[in-house]
Amino acid sequence: MNWSNLLLLVWLVLPVWTLAGAEAQYEPSATTPPSVEREFRGAWVATVQNIDWPSKVGLPVEQQKAEMLAILDKAVQLKLNAILFQVRPAGDALYASKLEPWSEYLTGQMGLAPSPFYDPLEFVIDQAHKRGLELHAWFNPFRARHASAKSSIATNHFSRTHPGLVRTYGKELWMDPGERGVQEHSLKVILDVVKRYDIDGVHLDDYFYPYPEKLASGKEREFTDAASYKKYTDAGGKLGRGDWRRANINGFVEKLYSSIKAEKKYVKFGISPFGIWRPGFPPQIKGFDAYDQIYADSLKWLVEGWLDYLTPQLYWSINPVEQSYPVLLKWWAEQNTQKRHLWPGDAVSRIGPKRPAEEIINQIKLTRKQVGATGTTLWNFSTLLQNKGGICDLLQKDVFAKQALIPRSPWLGSTAPGSPMVQARAGTGGARFSWQAAPEEKISLWVFQQKVRNVWTTEIFPGAKTDLALGHSPEAIALSAVDRFGNISKAMVLQRGITSP
Repeated sequence: MNWSNLLLLVWLVLPVWTLAGAEAQYEPSATTPPSVEREFRGAWVATVQNIDWPSKVGLPVEQQKAEMLAILDKAVQLKLNAILFQVRPAGDALYASKLEPWSEYLTGQMGLAPSPFYDPLEFVIDQAHKRGLELHAWFNPFRARHASAKSSIATNHFSRTHPGLVRTYGKELWMDPGERGVQEHSLKVILDVVKRYDIDGVHLDDYFYPYPEKLASGKEREFTDAASYKKYTDAGGKLGRGDWRRANINGFVEKLYSSIKAEKKYVKFGISPFGIWRPGFPPQIKGFDAYDQIYADSLKWLVEGWLDYLTPQLYWSINPVEQSYPVLLKWWAEQNTQKRHLWPGDAVSRIGPKRPAEEIINQIKLTRKQVGATGTTLWNFSTLLQNKGGICDLLQKDVFAKQALIPRSPWLGSTAPGSPMVQARAGTGGARFSWQAAPEEKISLWVFQQKVRNVWTTEIFPGAKTDLALGHSPEAIALSAVDRFGNISKAMVLQRGITSP
């Protein structure tokens, strides 16, 4: 028997200590606790234009941190379990990078680091994990400069170092996805974050090629990628321009997925495309054609399994026939042949006189009824901080009244961790429990369940927590370990023994 197994055996057979005047002691039990609820509950935190964080440019570092802590604490209060944090709005960085300049949305000047120095992404990851929240780093892969940008462009920005690979589109700058150098750069940027930071996911939004703008004449402004397309055709390429653009995005998505998995298999990769793949799918649906206008073939990514979760932005209401939330959700679920996660986006930002907060609650309930859909992502966080239309009150009272674990990703890893080792001490003032992971296990979360008056309740704790004091002595407790793939161990169950005289 090796030392690890011996330690586990000794731990399990040790008598359970009692305090002076103890009333009860706990012993291992074969009781099976109830299963734990599974549901993704995420929210976007946008930094572009200071939509969600920080509230404005140039805030003192301590105020930036305080605002982020308020966001994370609100997420915990609402029983969310994931934050999608925008770290690269437009060829810039909300983290310390040697590849791209600091974002102007922090200090007001692109390239200027926070002072006193801190790394926002590192700070957010640490604080999110302390609260049991996943942190997904959200990137815009090809936008180089947003129309809202005001500061001068830093000398190490991609548009300065590689001007020949950047196109002007209206008031914005875009890295040309048709250029190999652009794709290599964006892959390098994202993988740099995957390697250096303890993130739980990589997230892309719906911007690939730019959304079309209208000229004064009413015609659409053309994206100026003639040079890169000519390079492709001169080399023997046969695809038409639209198919070529889609192939550029498809190749980037496929390569990014495989590259993330080669680095850290547990890091989930997700995309939140425009909620309609193409008008006419299903037949009653009308609206913007993302396939033909921003060259995003999101259906292909889902069918090929080039992502771990898809978050179609279903920002419409329930009833309108042409963009019906449940109709679109059902269609996406039916296309999900690889059984990836489907976590639709719900627009709490659109709550108002014509769209009450209750509709968001109803959409979440519809999502729960849809086979193949296992979560919800809320746009956007500042709306939650405002409690617009009473949405937070409704979430807490109704659909998010209890905590939930993020669903497993069995295609990434399916081996459950070993059961944790638990000790208990009971006395007249209550009970105290302490625990640790089985040898060599890396644990992300703990599921602590207790039985009081024959009713089980569940709490989910961050992985760093290793003890709990209660003012009472439960009839039984169960502790399970959760790894970064979402796999849960067999519970270690302790039953309260006969009361001492």
